[in-house]
Parts: sequence; structure tokens; C-alpha cells
Amino acid sequence: MTMKQNEVLKQVLRSDELPTLPTVASKLITLTSREDTTLTDIADLVSKDVALSSKILKVSNSAFYSVPQQIGTIKQAVSILGINAVRSLVLSFTFLSIKAGKQKSHFNFTKFWERSLASAVSAKLILEQVPGADTEEIFISGLLQNLGELVLARTFPVEYDQVVSQVDNNQDVPLIAEQEIFETDHCVIGFEVAKSWGFPDILLLPLLHHHDPGSYTGKDKKISQTVQAVYLSDLLTNILFSNTPDEYHQRFRKQAGKILGLKPRGIDSILNELHNQVDQAAEYFGLNIHNTKSIQGILQEANIRLSLMNLDYDQMNKHLIKAKIELENLTVELEAKNKLLDNLANLDGLTGVFNHRYFQNCLEQEISRAMRGESEFSLIFLDIDHFKKFNDTYGHQVGDFILKEFCSLLQSNLRRHDTLARYGGEEFAVILPDTTEENAATVAEKLRKLIDDRTFEDQRDSYCVTASFGVTSARPATDGGFTKNGFISRVDQALYAAKNNGRNRVERYQVKKKWFDF
Repeated sequence: MTMKQNEVLKQVLRSDELPTLPTVASKLITLTSREDTTLTDIADLVSKDVALSSKILKVSNSAFYSVPQQIGTIKQAVSILGINAVRSLVLSFTFLSIKAGKQKSHFNFTKFWERSLASAVSAKLILEQVPGADTEEIFISGLLQNLGELVLARTFPVEYDQVVSQVDNNQDVPLIAEQEIFETDHCVIGFEVAKSWGFPDILLLPLLHHHDPGSYTGKDKKISQTVQAVYLSDLLTNILFSNTPDEYHQRFRKQAGKILGLKPRGIDSILNELHNQVDQAAEYFGLNIHNTKSIQGILQEANIRLSLMNLDYDQMNKHLIKAKIELENLTVELEAKNKLLDNLANLDGLTGVFNHRYFQNCLEQEISRAMRGESEFSLIFLDIDHFKKFNDTYGHQVGDFILKEFCSLLQSNLRRHDTLARYGGEEFAVILPDTTEENAATVAEKLRKLIDDRTFEDQRDSYCVTASFGVTSARPATDGGFTKNGFISRVDQALYAAKNNGRNRVERYQVKKKWFDF
């Protein structure tokens, strides 16, 4: 470090305006750095903050993770998601709550967090396209990559206003302006501050190297992939926020293939999903962001603006009219495509039926509808018997074939307004609106017999499977103490009863009986 760098860092670390970690976050960093820390230690610490625990459980049960079961406690969240994932959630909520300092500043804190959230979502989408990559902590790494900007803006508000002004007037990147004014930059400052908080290397090093991934020369593959994904996320975020989106779009496509080996199809998937994922993440983490523009729409608008440059007045009017018509047509087309993408996001990629996330949303809607109409509806859970053994015997390709054919058989024997969803693995759920438990049990028995009688044939062999069914129903408006989680627990118990009583059978939920699957 230069003399001025050292002085800047000393002032930062001594400043009253330096954000401080809340007690839970600070203790969590310490706990997770120890080898003897247990899941219970982590859960007990986080559970002490009721508000934070509530937020973590909300995100844990959202499409952000799409886990195939309901998470009801922080201990479950730690067990299912992992210690690092819960640590990332704690830190994410902690840093997203940091606001402007006491001194006036032209630094746009709202825009900073909007960009940071977009970077976090981008980094997560990018690393999910890398086979075998560890994505537990990529969200927080993307979120905090520009932590140093926030620190400098709060501790040196007057000086950092010069950086903001220089960037706005000359379209400089913050790094250049920061070096001129501070003889250091936000990468170094963010790294040193996070280091003083006790951050582990997996969170520290992306702060230091995210603008220049080649500067990381360590051998840790996880850190290397994280640094590269965070670097690419900055390029991707600049498509949303810069005045030259096409430049960053071209750089992102080129660098994504070169650095992480992403294929064109994977890159297209990231570009198509980003705006929807940003809006969803904003809702989960309590940020007021809505209707983020799609990458395609941003690039279309940029091309139109470019084509209008250097035209005379009459030409400009003609082109504006033409561009307006084209844009309106494009809007209609984009709405149709976005609707299609939304539908695809709700489907299980293998079987083509609805996925777990859609099931949870659909169940909530059906509960609300039944409450308003004081009607009864039913829920069926079914599980293919001994499917793990089947996979071990015949292989996963045959297993996948069975799952697809199995769902096709179910779907063709349900009503149009019934909802079939893959709950997880070989377990499926069926929501039956306006259906009594008696009728639901009849439907379940019909499906069970169809499966039992069916021979599934591929090009090589014939296969037979059976399934166990659990059934329950509810009238939410009159059932005292009704909850969605309790309702799911009831049908789960009925399914366990079917499996414990010999499988290939239908069981209804029995009040005050508990079943255990040995």
C-alpha cells in the first residue's frame, strides 16, 4: 500500500460512519470459522433474532431455493441449505439494511443496492450454469462486490462526491476516479474492511479481484470460480444500468465463454431470466424494485437510439414513427415470450408437470379460493414405491423414462382444473378443487389401479411400478386452526401410513394418529 492508501484505510476503520455488523452477523462469522461448530450452534445463534429468522425462513421456502419440503425452523434451514448458505442469507439481510450515513452525499444509495442486488442475482445465475460449481455463497459474493464504494461514500462523503461527479460527467468507471482522488479503490477498501470483520477467504478474495479475475493466482477452484462469476456479473449488471448496454452485452458473451466455458444456450438462458429473477429477489429481500427491463428490450431500445443519431429533423420524425410502431409490436411479442418463459419456469424440466414452486403458489391460491367460497378441496400425495431400488437396478435413464411416462398417465386421467406437480424426487402432489375426501380417495384408488395395471415399455424392456397414496381434504373457512403447512403435514402422514401398511395402497389422513416410516 502507498502512504495515502494506508492513511485512507486508517481513517475508514476509525470512522464513526463505517457500517458495523450486528451482533448475530458478527458472532456468526466467528462461529463459522471454527471447525468444532455444530449445526445446533448456528441455529441457536440465528434463532435469537426473531425478525431475522422470519426473513430467512421466508426466503428458504421461496423459489429462491425451491427445496422439495417445507422448512419450519432455523435448525431445519441450516440442516437442509447448509451452514454457508444460511450465513450468506444473514449477511445479505444485514447489508441490504445499511442506509445512507449522517452526512449529506450525492452517492445514490438506493441505486447502489439495486445494482448490488442485480449483481448478486447475476452471479448466482452465472455460476448455476457451471457444472459441479458450489453456489452456496455466490449470492452474497455478488451482492458485496462493491462494498468498498459504500464504505468510501459513507466515510468520505465529500471526497466521494467528486468520484460520483467525475463518473457522471466523463463516463469514467469508479476505479479510475477513486485512484485519482484516494490513490486506492473500492476493491482494496472493501477487502480490508471485510478482513477486519473476520470474513473468510471465499468472501474476501472476490472483493479484491472481481474487476480483474486474472489477478487471483491461488489454487482454490471454488474461490477462482466465484471470482470469475462475480467479474462476469458486473458486466451483466452494466447491461441493465449503463448507457452502452450493447458494449457490455458483447463483452459478457465473449468473456462468459472464455472464462467459465459457458455455452451459447446457457448464456441465452441467463440473459432471458435475469430481469424476472431480479424482481423476485427484490421481493424476497424487501427491496422496492419492480418491472426490471429485459435484456432484449434494453438492447432493442439502444439500437433504436443509435439508428436515430446523425439524422436530420424530417428523417428523425419518420424514423421515430417507424421505431414507435416497431417497439409497440416488439412489446406485444415480448409479452408473449415472457409469458411463455414464466410458464416454463413453473414446469419440472424432466416430467413436464408443474414444479414444487408452482405447487406451493397454487395451493395458496386454492386455499384463498376455498376460504372465499366456503368450499372443500382435497390434496393427494403419491410416491413411487421403492424407486431408489428401481434406479439402482435399471439405471437413472430408465428411471427418468418411468417418471415421464408415469406423469403422462396421471395427467391424462385428471380433470383439466386439477393440478399435478412434482413435489420432489419420485413424490408428486395433486390438488383437487371442490372435491370431498371421499371423492378424492376414489380418484386416488383409480390412479393407483391404473399404475398397478400399466406396463411401461421402452425400446429395450418392459417395466412395472406401483405407488402409495395419501389423501386429505379441508374446508378452510370452517376448519379451526387451518394452516397450509398443517394441511401438507396431514397428507404427508397419510402417505407415510400407506407406505407403512404395505405400499401400493391409498390411505386417508386419520386424526390423532401418527405414522412413522421405518
